[in-house]
Amino acid sequence: MARLVMKFGGTSVANVDRIRNVARHVKREVDAGHEVAVVVSAMSGTTDQLVTWCEETLRRRRIFDAREYDAVVATGEQVTAGLLAIALQDLDINARSWQGWQVPIATSEAHGSARILDINGEELVRRFAEGKEVAVITGFQGIHRESGRIATLGRGGSDTSAVAIAAAIRADRCDIYTDVDGVYTTDPRVVPRARRLARVAFEEMLELASLGAKVMQVRSVELAMMHNVRIFVRSSFDPPEKIDPHDSPPGTLICDEGEIMEQHTVTGIAFSRDEAQISVREVLDKPGVAAAIFGPLAEANVNVDMIVQNVSGDGKTTDITFTVPASDYQRSLDVIGKAKRAIGYARLDGATDVAKVSVIGIGMRSHAGVAAEAFKALAARSINIRAITTSEIKFSLLIDAAFTELAVRTLHSLYGLDKAA
Repeated sequence: MARLVMKFGGTSVANVDRIRNVARHVKREVDAGHEVAVVVSAMSGTTDQLVTWCEETLRRRRIFDAREYDAVVATGEQVTAGLLAIALQDLDINARSWQGWQVPIATSEAHGSARILDINGEELVRRFAEGKEVAVITGFQGIHRESGRIATLGRGGSDTSAVAIAAAIRADRCDIYTDVDGVYTTDPRVVPRARRLARVAFEEMLELASLGAKVMQVRSVELAMMHNVRIFVRSSFDPPEKIDPHDSPPGTLICDEGEIMEQHTVTGIAFSRDEAQISVREVLDKPGVAAAIFGPLAEANVNVDMIVQNVSGDGKTTDITFTVPASDYQRSLDVIGKAKRAIGYARLDGATDVAKVSVIGIGMRSHAGVAAEAFKALAARSINIRAITTSEIKFSLLIDAAFTELAVRTLHSLYGLDKAA
Protein backbone atom coordinates (compact mmCIF):
# COMPACT_ATOMS: atom_id res chain seq x y z
CA MET A 1 0.00 0.00 0.00
CA ALA A 2 1.23 3.49 -0.86
CA ARG A 3 0.12 7.04 -0.15
CA LEU A 4 -0.41 8.98 -3.36
CA VAL A 5 -1.27 12.49 -4.46
CA MET A 6 -2.97 12.54 -7.87
CA LYS A 7 -3.14 15.90 -9.65
CA PHE A 8 -5.36 16.54 -12.68
CA GLY A 9 -5.02 19.63 -14.87
CA GLY A 10 -7.65 21.63 -16.72
CA THR A 11 -7.77 19.52 -19.89
CA SER A 12 -8.16 16.35 -17.80
CA VAL A 13 -11.29 17.78 -16.10
CA ALA A 14 -12.56 19.83 -19.04
CA ASN A 15 -16.13 18.49 -18.85
CA VAL A 16 -18.28 16.08 -16.87
CA ASP A 17 -17.29 13.06 -18.98
CA ARG A 18 -13.61 13.73 -18.32
CA ILE A 19 -14.29 14.22 -14.63
CA ARG A 20 -15.95 10.78 -14.61
CA ASN A 21 -12.82 9.44 -16.35
CA VAL A 22 -10.67 10.99 -13.60
CA ALA A 23 -12.90 9.33 -10.99
CA ARG A 24 -12.15 5.94 -12.57
CA HIS A 25 -8.41 6.65 -12.36
CA VAL A 26 -8.82 7.43 -8.66
CA LYS A 27 -10.97 4.34 -8.09
CA ARG A 28 -8.26 2.15 -9.62
CA GLU A 29 -5.73 3.35 -7.03
CA VAL A 30 -8.20 3.12 -4.14
CA ASP A 31 -9.15 -0.44 -5.12
CA ALA A 32 -5.43 -1.29 -5.09
CA GLY A 33 -5.38 -0.32 -1.40
CA HIS A 34 -3.63 3.05 -1.72
CA GLU A 35 -4.37 6.14 0.36
CA VAL A 36 -5.24 8.91 -2.07
CA ALA A 37 -5.46 12.69 -2.08
CA VAL A 38 -6.49 14.34 -5.34
CA VAL A 39 -5.64 17.90 -6.39
CA VAL A 40 -7.64 19.46 -9.21
CA SER A 41 -7.43 22.48 -11.48
CA ALA A 42 -10.37 24.43 -12.84
CA MET A 43 -12.12 22.97 -15.89
CA SER A 44 -10.34 24.03 -19.09
CA GLY A 45 -11.21 27.62 -20.01
CA THR A 46 -12.97 28.38 -16.73
CA THR A 47 -10.25 30.56 -15.20
CA ASP A 48 -9.99 32.60 -18.41
CA GLN A 49 -13.75 33.19 -18.29
CA LEU A 50 -13.60 34.25 -14.64
CA VAL A 51 -10.77 36.69 -15.41
CA THR A 52 -12.78 38.10 -18.32
CA TRP A 53 -15.76 38.70 -16.05
CA CYS A 54 -13.52 40.57 -13.61
CA GLU A 55 -12.24 42.75 -16.44
CA GLU A 56 -15.74 43.42 -17.78
CA THR A 57 -16.99 44.42 -14.33
CA LEU A 58 -14.45 47.23 -14.02
CA ARG A 59 -15.64 50.53 -15.48
CA ARG A 60 -14.03 53.42 -13.64
CA ARG A 61 -11.04 51.79 -11.92
CA ARG A 62 -8.02 50.45 -13.79
CA ILE A 63 -6.74 48.02 -11.17
CA PHE A 64 -8.44 45.03 -9.56
CA ASP A 65 -8.77 44.67 -5.82
CA ALA A 66 -6.45 41.63 -5.80
CA ARG A 67 -8.29 40.11 -2.83
CA GLU A 68 -11.62 40.12 -4.66
CA TYR A 69 -9.95 38.95 -7.86
CA ASP A 70 -8.67 35.91 -5.96
CA ALA A 71 -12.11 35.32 -4.46
CA VAL A 72 -13.52 35.11 -8.00
CA VAL A 73 -10.87 33.06 -9.81
CA ALA A 74 -10.56 30.54 -6.96
CA THR A 75 -14.11 29.34 -7.62
CA GLY A 76 -13.08 27.38 -10.72
CA GLU A 77 -11.20 24.78 -8.72
CA GLN A 78 -13.99 24.62 -6.13
CA VAL A 79 -16.47 23.57 -8.81
CA THR A 80 -14.13 20.85 -10.09
CA ALA A 81 -13.45 19.49 -6.59
CA GLY A 82 -17.14 19.23 -5.79
CA LEU A 83 -18.00 17.55 -9.09
CA LEU A 84 -15.18 15.02 -8.73
CA ALA A 85 -16.25 14.19 -5.17
CA ILE A 86 -19.78 13.54 -6.49
CA ALA A 87 -18.42 11.35 -9.30
CA LEU A 88 -16.36 9.33 -6.80
CA GLN A 89 -19.32 8.87 -4.48
CA ASP A 90 -21.28 7.63 -7.50
CA LEU A 91 -18.62 4.89 -7.81
CA ASP A 92 -19.10 4.01 -4.11
CA ILE A 93 -15.83 5.70 -3.12
CA ASN A 94 -15.82 7.52 0.21
CA ALA A 95 -14.74 11.03 -0.83
CA ARG A 96 -15.17 14.66 0.13
CA SER A 97 -13.99 17.95 -1.35
CA TRP A 98 -11.66 20.32 0.47
CA GLN A 99 -11.03 23.96 -0.31
CA GLY A 100 -7.52 25.22 0.30
CA TRP A 101 -8.50 27.14 3.42
CA GLN A 102 -10.13 24.05 4.94
CA VAL A 103 -6.98 21.89 4.87
CA PRO A 104 -5.55 24.53 5.69
CA ILE A 105 -2.97 25.66 3.14
CA ALA A 106 -1.38 28.81 4.57
CA THR A 107 0.02 31.32 2.07
CA SER A 108 1.66 34.71 1.89
CA GLU A 109 -0.45 37.80 1.26
CA ALA A 110 0.72 38.32 -2.35
CA HIS A 111 -2.73 37.84 -3.90
CA GLY A 112 -2.52 36.43 -7.41
CA SER A 113 1.02 35.14 -6.86
CA ALA A 114 1.07 33.91 -3.26
CA ARG A 115 3.61 31.43 -1.96
CA ILE A 116 2.75 28.46 0.24
CA LEU A 117 4.07 28.93 3.77
CA ASP A 118 2.71 25.87 5.54
CA ILE A 119 0.26 22.98 5.14
CA ASN A 120 -1.22 21.05 8.02
CA GLY A 121 -1.90 17.59 6.61
CA GLU A 122 -2.77 15.91 9.92
CA GLU A 123 -6.53 15.85 9.33
CA LEU A 124 -6.11 14.32 5.86
CA VAL A 125 -3.82 11.62 7.26
CA ARG A 126 -6.21 10.90 10.14
CA ARG A 127 -9.09 10.42 7.71
CA PHE A 128 -6.97 8.08 5.59
CA ALA A 129 -6.48 5.88 8.65
CA GLU A 130 -10.00 6.04 10.08
CA GLY A 131 -12.31 6.11 7.12
CA LYS A 132 -10.24 5.44 4.01
CA GLU A 133 -11.57 8.76 2.73
CA VAL A 134 -10.32 10.24 -0.52
CA ALA A 135 -9.58 13.96 -0.18
CA VAL A 136 -10.35 16.01 -3.30
CA ILE A 137 -8.51 19.31 -2.84
CA THR A 138 -8.69 22.55 -4.78
CA GLY A 139 -5.35 23.41 -6.36
CA PHE A 140 -3.99 26.89 -6.98
CA GLN A 141 -5.16 28.40 -3.69
CA GLY A 142 -4.80 28.72 0.06
CA ILE A 143 -5.52 31.21 2.82
CA HIS A 144 -3.65 34.15 4.26
CA ARG A 145 -4.20 33.51 7.95
CA GLU A 146 -3.85 37.06 9.24
CA SER A 147 -6.51 38.49 6.92
CA GLY A 148 -8.57 35.32 6.52
CA ARG A 149 -8.68 35.90 2.75
CA ILE A 150 -8.32 33.36 -0.05
CA ALA A 151 -5.03 33.79 -1.93
CA THR A 152 -4.15 32.19 -5.28
CA LEU A 153 -0.72 30.98 -6.33
CA GLY A 154 -0.62 32.22 -9.92
CA ARG A 155 -1.34 30.38 -13.15
CA GLY A 156 -0.15 26.78 -13.05
CA GLY A 157 -0.24 26.85 -9.25
CA SER A 158 -2.11 23.54 -8.99
CA ASP A 159 1.13 21.65 -9.66
CA THR A 160 2.71 23.51 -6.77
CA SER A 161 -0.30 22.73 -4.56
CA ALA A 162 -0.02 19.04 -5.37
CA VAL A 163 3.69 18.80 -4.58
CA ALA A 164 3.29 20.79 -1.36
CA ILE A 165 0.44 18.53 -0.19
CA ALA A 166 2.50 15.45 -1.07
CA ALA A 167 5.30 16.78 1.14
CA ALA A 168 2.88 17.64 3.96
CA ILE A 169 1.24 14.19 4.09
CA ARG A 170 4.52 12.35 3.38
CA ALA A 171 3.22 10.80 0.17
CA ASP A 172 5.23 8.11 -1.58
CA ARG A 173 4.67 9.81 -4.91
CA CYS A 174 2.92 12.74 -6.57
CA ASP A 175 1.32 11.75 -9.87
CA ILE A 176 0.80 14.66 -12.27
CA TYR A 177 -1.83 13.65 -14.83
CA THR A 178 -1.81 15.75 -17.96
CA ASP A 179 -2.55 15.60 -21.69
CA VAL A 180 0.87 14.08 -22.50
CA ASP A 181 2.30 10.78 -21.32
CA GLY A 182 5.54 12.07 -19.85
CA VAL A 183 8.56 14.29 -20.38
CA TYR A 184 10.22 14.03 -23.80
CA THR A 185 13.76 14.70 -24.99
CA THR A 186 12.29 17.69 -26.84
CA ASP A 187 8.96 18.81 -28.28
CA PRO A 188 7.67 15.90 -30.45
CA ARG A 189 5.92 18.43 -32.69
CA VAL A 190 9.36 19.70 -33.72
CA VAL A 191 11.22 16.38 -33.62
CA PRO A 192 8.84 13.47 -34.32
CA ARG A 193 11.49 11.00 -33.12
CA ALA A 194 11.73 12.59 -29.68
CA ARG A 195 11.67 9.96 -26.95
CA ARG A 196 9.79 9.82 -23.68
CA LEU A 197 12.24 9.80 -20.77
CA ALA A 198 11.80 7.10 -18.12
CA ARG A 199 13.51 9.19 -15.41
CA VAL A 200 14.69 12.77 -15.09
CA ALA A 201 16.66 14.29 -12.20
CA PHE A 202 15.10 17.20 -10.33
CA GLU A 203 17.86 19.56 -11.50
CA GLU A 204 17.37 18.58 -15.13
CA MET A 205 13.60 19.03 -14.92
CA LEU A 206 14.07 22.41 -13.29
CA GLU A 207 16.23 23.53 -16.20
CA LEU A 208 13.86 22.04 -18.79
CA ALA A 209 10.86 23.74 -17.19
CA SER A 210 12.55 27.13 -16.89
CA LEU A 211 13.96 27.02 -20.42
CA GLY A 212 10.81 26.30 -22.38
CA ALA A 213 9.46 22.80 -21.65
CA LYS A 214 5.84 23.27 -20.60
CA VAL A 215 5.09 19.92 -18.94
CA MET A 216 5.85 21.07 -15.39
CA GLN A 217 5.70 24.40 -13.59
CA VAL A 218 9.07 25.66 -12.32
CA ARG A 219 7.90 26.37 -8.75
CA SER A 220 6.53 22.86 -8.36
CA VAL A 221 9.83 21.28 -9.41
CA GLU A 222 11.75 23.54 -7.01
CA LEU A 223 9.46 22.47 -4.19
CA ALA A 224 9.77 18.79 -5.11
CA MET A 225 13.57 19.03 -5.12
CA MET A 226 13.57 20.81 -1.76
CA HIS A 227 11.40 18.16 -0.09
CA ASN A 228 12.49 15.18 -2.21
CA VAL A 229 8.96 14.53 -3.48
CA ARG A 230 9.03 12.02 -6.33
CA ILE A 231 6.83 13.18 -9.23
CA PHE A 232 5.41 10.90 -11.89
CA VAL A 233 4.18 12.64 -15.05
CA ARG A 234 1.58 10.56 -16.88
CA SER A 235 -1.43 10.85 -19.20
CA SER A 236 -4.99 11.11 -17.89
CA PHE A 237 -6.26 9.89 -21.27
CA ASP A 238 -4.92 6.35 -20.92
CA PRO A 239 -7.97 4.11 -20.27
CA PRO A 240 -8.13 3.71 -16.46
CA GLU A 241 -9.31 0.11 -16.63
CA LYS A 242 -6.33 -0.98 -18.75
CA ILE A 243 -3.69 0.22 -16.27
CA ASP A 244 -2.36 -2.17 -13.65
CA PRO A 245 -1.76 -0.07 -10.50
CA HIS A 246 0.91 -2.56 -9.42
CA ASP A 247 2.80 -2.26 -12.72
CA SER A 248 4.80 0.63 -14.18
CA PRO A 249 2.54 2.60 -16.54
CA PRO A 250 3.89 4.89 -19.28
CA GLY A 251 5.25 8.11 -17.86
CA THR A 252 8.30 9.93 -16.55
CA LEU A 253 9.58 9.80 -12.97
CA ILE A 254 11.16 13.03 -11.73
CA CYS A 255 13.41 12.07 -8.85
CA ASP A 256 16.71 12.52 -7.05
CA GLU A 257 19.83 12.08 -9.16
CA GLY A 258 20.81 9.10 -7.01
CA GLU A 259 17.85 7.09 -8.32
CA ILE A 260 19.09 7.33 -11.92
CA MET A 261 21.44 4.45 -12.61
CA GLU A 262 22.68 5.46 -16.08
CA GLN A 263 23.31 9.16 -16.58
CA HIS A 264 23.40 10.28 -20.20
CA THR A 265 25.55 13.24 -21.15
CA VAL A 266 22.56 15.13 -22.57
CA THR A 267 19.00 14.51 -21.41
CA GLY A 268 16.97 16.96 -23.46
CA ILE A 269 16.75 20.03 -25.67
CA ALA A 270 14.49 22.91 -24.65
CA PHE A 271 13.69 26.03 -26.64
CA SER A 272 11.81 29.27 -26.24
CA ARG A 273 10.69 31.76 -28.86
CA ASP A 274 9.52 34.18 -26.17
CA GLU A 275 12.82 36.08 -26.21
CA ALA A 276 14.04 39.56 -27.09
CA GLN A 277 17.60 40.87 -27.34
CA ILE A 278 18.77 44.31 -26.20
CA SER A 279 22.25 45.74 -26.78
CA VAL A 280 23.53 48.80 -24.94
CA ARG A 281 26.30 50.17 -27.17
CA GLU A 282 29.52 52.02 -26.33
CA VAL A 283 29.17 52.20 -22.57
CA LEU A 284 32.17 53.44 -20.60
CA ASP A 285 34.02 50.42 -19.20
CA LYS A 286 34.01 51.40 -15.53
CA PRO A 287 32.62 50.11 -12.21
CA GLY A 288 28.92 50.68 -11.63
CA VAL A 289 27.78 50.58 -15.26
CA ALA A 290 26.20 47.13 -14.99
CA ALA A 291 24.35 48.21 -11.85
CA ALA A 292 23.08 51.31 -13.68
CA ILE A 293 21.61 49.08 -16.40
CA PHE A 294 20.27 46.10 -14.49
CA GLY A 295 19.22 47.89 -11.30
CA PRO A 296 16.34 49.80 -12.96
CA LEU A 297 15.28 46.65 -14.83
CA ALA A 298 15.12 44.72 -11.55
CA GLU A 299 13.06 47.49 -9.97
CA ALA A 300 10.67 47.22 -12.94
CA ASN A 301 10.40 43.42 -12.31
CA VAL A 302 11.98 42.57 -15.67
CA ASN A 303 13.66 39.17 -15.67
CA VAL A 304 17.04 39.43 -17.44
CA ASP A 305 18.50 36.17 -18.70
CA MET A 306 21.54 35.90 -20.99
CA ILE A 307 24.18 38.62 -20.51
CA VAL A 308 27.21 39.12 -22.78
CA GLN A 309 29.79 41.91 -22.51
CA ASN A 310 32.25 42.82 -25.27
CA VAL A 311 35.08 45.26 -24.52
CA SER A 312 36.34 47.50 -27.35
CA GLY A 313 39.89 47.32 -28.65
CA ASP A 314 40.98 50.42 -26.79
CA GLY A 315 39.52 49.11 -23.54
CA LYS A 316 37.59 52.31 -22.89
CA THR A 317 34.07 51.30 -23.91
CA THR A 318 32.01 48.13 -23.90
CA ASP A 319 28.82 46.72 -25.43
CA ILE A 320 26.46 44.90 -23.06
CA THR A 321 23.91 42.55 -24.63
CA PHE A 322 21.19 40.74 -22.72
CA THR A 323 17.84 39.03 -23.23
CA VAL A 324 14.43 39.65 -21.68
CA PRO A 325 11.01 38.04 -22.22
CA ALA A 326 9.48 39.28 -25.47
CA SER A 327 6.49 40.60 -23.52
CA ASP A 328 8.86 42.90 -21.57
CA TYR A 329 10.81 44.12 -24.61
CA GLN A 330 9.31 47.60 -25.09
CA ARG A 331 9.08 48.20 -21.35
CA SER A 332 12.77 47.32 -21.01
CA LEU A 333 13.73 49.75 -23.78
CA ASP A 334 11.75 52.47 -22.00
CA VAL A 335 13.45 51.72 -18.65
CA ILE A 336 16.95 51.82 -20.19
CA GLY A 337 16.05 54.96 -22.13
CA LYS A 338 15.05 56.78 -18.95
CA ALA A 339 18.36 55.78 -17.34
CA LYS A 340 20.49 56.92 -20.30
CA ARG A 341 22.18 59.75 -18.42
CA ALA A 342 23.21 57.47 -15.54
CA ILE A 343 24.40 54.73 -17.92
CA GLY A 344 26.04 56.95 -20.52
CA TYR A 345 25.59 54.78 -23.62
CA ALA A 346 25.84 55.90 -27.25
CA ARG A 347 23.14 53.73 -28.82
CA LEU A 348 20.44 51.22 -27.88
CA ASP A 349 19.70 48.31 -30.26
CA GLY A 350 17.15 45.53 -29.99
CA ALA A 351 15.62 42.55 -31.75
CA THR A 352 12.59 40.34 -31.19
CA ASP A 353 13.26 37.81 -33.97
CA VAL A 354 15.43 35.62 -31.72
CA ALA A 355 15.03 32.30 -29.92
CA LYS A 356 16.85 30.50 -27.12
CA VAL A 357 17.85 26.86 -27.54
CA SER A 358 19.17 25.03 -24.47
CA VAL A 359 20.96 21.71 -24.01
CA ILE A 360 20.45 20.08 -20.60
CA GLY A 361 22.03 17.06 -18.93
CA ILE A 362 23.58 16.17 -15.56
CA GLY A 363 26.15 14.10 -17.47
CA MET A 364 27.82 17.34 -18.60
CA ARG A 365 29.47 17.56 -15.20
CA SER A 366 31.85 14.77 -16.15
CA HIS A 367 32.13 15.28 -19.93
CA ALA A 368 34.22 17.97 -21.63
CA GLY A 369 33.57 19.43 -25.07
CA VAL A 370 29.78 19.00 -25.10
CA ALA A 371 29.15 22.64 -26.01
CA ALA A 372 31.98 22.69 -28.57
CA GLU A 373 30.26 19.85 -30.46
CA ALA A 374 27.10 21.95 -30.64
CA PHE A 375 28.93 25.01 -31.95
CA LYS A 376 30.52 22.95 -34.71
CA ALA A 377 27.24 21.25 -35.69
CA LEU A 378 25.33 24.54 -35.85
CA ALA A 379 28.09 26.21 -37.85
CA ALA A 380 27.85 23.41 -40.40
CA ARG A 381 24.18 24.36 -40.79
CA SER A 382 25.06 28.07 -41.14
CA ILE A 383 23.29 28.92 -37.88
CA ASN A 384 24.83 31.99 -36.24
CA ILE A 385 25.05 32.14 -32.44
CA ARG A 386 24.30 35.59 -31.00
CA ALA A 387 24.96 34.83 -27.32
CA ILE A 388 25.95 31.92 -25.07
CA THR A 389 25.40 31.20 -21.38
CA THR A 390 26.49 28.11 -19.48
CA SER A 391 26.00 26.42 -16.13
CA GLU A 392 27.09 23.12 -14.64
CA ILE A 393 24.39 21.04 -16.36
CA LYS A 394 23.24 23.17 -19.32
CA PHE A 395 24.20 25.71 -21.93
CA SER A 396 21.89 28.06 -23.82
CA LEU A 397 22.35 29.62 -27.24
CA LEU A 398 20.60 32.67 -28.64
CA ILE A 399 19.97 32.35 -32.38
CA ASP A 400 17.78 33.84 -35.10
CA ALA A 401 14.21 32.63 -34.58
CA ALA A 402 13.95 31.43 -38.19
CA PHE A 403 16.47 28.68 -37.42
CA THR A 404 14.85 27.40 -34.20
CA GLU A 405 13.48 24.11 -35.47
CA LEU A 406 16.58 23.35 -37.55
CA ALA A 407 18.80 23.97 -34.52
CA VAL A 408 16.65 21.77 -32.25
CA ARG A 409 16.63 18.90 -34.76
CA THR A 410 20.38 19.24 -35.35
CA LEU A 411 21.25 19.12 -31.64
CA HIS A 412 18.75 16.35 -30.91
CA SER A 413 20.47 14.13 -33.50
CA LEU A 414 23.97 15.25 -32.52
CA TYR A 415 23.58 13.90 -28.99
CA GLY A 416 21.81 10.71 -30.06
CA LEU A 417 18.51 11.61 -28.37
CA ASP A 418 16.48 10.18 -31.25
CA LYS A 419 17.94 6.71 -30.70
CA ALA A 420 16.27 4.08 -28.54
CA ALA A 421 17.67 3.95 -25.01
